[in-house]
Amino acid sequence: MALEIIESCVNCWACAPLCPNQAIIPPAPREKRAGPPQAFLGPLGGERSDAAFSGGSHFLIDADKCTECVGDHADAQCVAICPIEGAILDELGVEMNPPGSLTGIPPERWAAAQAEIAAR
Repeated sequence: MALEIIESCVNCWACAPLCPNQAIIPPAPREKRAGPPQAFLGPLGGERSDAAFSGGSHFLIDADKCTECVGDHADAQCVAICPIEGAILDELGVEMNPPGSLTGIPPERWAAAQAEIAAR
């Protein structure tokens, strides 16, 4: 049993500190680039240099360490905190936070509202 983070992950660092098994792997380091680094919030809100992490990769979950928080918490902590719908899949490939689950707006209603706005 293991969860999977897919490429829609935005590297927000919300999940990594919550994992009781330290199964969440941060984006791969990259070589420093020329010019001043852009600052962003890293784990626990600390400032990190954008030169330290790859913008093209995303967090991963080590399947050997992930227990989906069984025995530690009622719900998988990464799923409970993730702000991106569909970014975490279960072992069957099913989205743990499907579209509309975070906003409470069904996808059909959202699509209708967007179409109405675009028509104006």
